[in-house]
Amino acid sequence: MQIDWSGVFPAATTQFNADESLNIAATLKHLDVMLEAGINGLVMLGTVGENCSLSQEEKIEVLSATVKHVGGRVPVLTGVSEYTTSQACNFARAAKEAGVDGLMVLPPMSYKADADEIVTHIRGVAAATDLPVMVYNNPACYGVDVSAEAVAELSRVSNIVAVKEASDDPRRLTDIANLVSDDFVLFCGVDDLALESIALGAHGWISGLVNAFPQENRLMWDLATSGNYDEARKVYRWYTPLLHLDTKPKLVQYIKLAVQECGLGSEQCRNPRLSLTGAERESVLNIIHTAIATRPVIK
Repeated sequence: MQIDWSGVFPAATTQFNADESLNIAATLKHLDVMLEAGINGLVMLGTVGENCSLSQEEKIEVLSATVKHVGGRVPVLTGVSEYTTSQACNFARAAKEAGVDGLMVLPPMSYKADADEIVTHIRGVAAATDLPVMVYNNPACYGVDVSAEAVAELSRVSNIVAVKEASDDPRRLTDIANLVSDDFVLFCGVDDLALESIALGAHGWISGLVNAFPQENRLMWDLATSGNYDEARKVYRWYTPLLHLDTKPKLVQYIKLAVQECGLGSEQCRNPRLSLTGAERESVLNIIHTAIATRPVIK
């Protein structure tokens, strides 16, 4: 299966009202800012999109509104983050009905599956529709590691076409590349390994901080992929304190606070995620405000 997935794909936020109800209008308004900055695709309902905090009905509402609003300008993928394979298959079918262009499939939530179980789960979800599938590996967050060998095995399924690699080890990209066909798509999934991943041949970057800094994010991608590493390093060094926020347990709160401070949305999350307070809030705000004050000039 041939796909055209490359470049910067935000792991987009889901915006909420103060009472934690969905704010679809604000979610779409935020997407417009990133689309205008030149993003290349969207991943809705990933970790940053608070997938597991939404009911299936709410998830489909978000996806349907997004697909209609985007109108084919860029590919729209959805996270598939469920507790059982049957639930994931049901959601995958519903997401296809909502019009999404692809699925980003996580290992089963809460259960620490072994290698065979992970492969069986992802294969099962891929079989539920004919949509292209991206495997998502994030052992730090989800407690299981989809090894390079497992990714290679999954790549033999016709509609499993990509991986979001977030193992915090950039060597893994090369290990995967050495085991899969040339048309299998490699995405960086760790914000503060983006430049390293581009140098190692990543075709795309699924980013969290792009939600707050879409123009700067695209600038670094363009500089690096055009081979201008001197200028890309300058942007990356400015950006890295922010990008570190993507690797923390409270990444959703941190990224949404950055979105709010940049005037692009609200920090409101759904419980159990609470707004930051005290010294932790001040520390994160200092990183965000320093970045805003020193952001690179985009010509």
